[in-house]
Amino acid sequence: MDNNIEMIELSIREAKKKVDMASSLEKLRINKDFDELITEGYFVHESSRLVLLKADPSMSSDNDQIIISKSIDAIGYFRQYLSAVRQLGSMASKAISDDEDTREEMLREAI
Repeated sequence: MDNNIEMIELSIREAKKKVDMASSLEKLRINKDFDELITEGYFVHESSRLVLLKADPSMSSDNDQIIISKSIDAIGYFRQYLSAVRQLGSMASKAISDDEDTREEMLREAI
């Protein structure tokens, strides 16, 4: 019984870390500077610039094309990471609630 409660408490602590990360991301997301630099500057303007650069005849060498493609991929991976942080935080919030309910039920049964 004690081991199960310890496992649940560990799960709650780990989930809280994910919720904290999602909360930090939300604070960044609503920050005007983050919005200008990352959301607009990187995700919109830089990705557009790279797509146009990919079609530029002066950037047609294999090496240039590889670098541009990797840069475009990096933008996508970063955006996916931020999305995953948000989604994991949301799932972790639900898990905390469920784990806390389970822990309380186990403690009641132990009495």
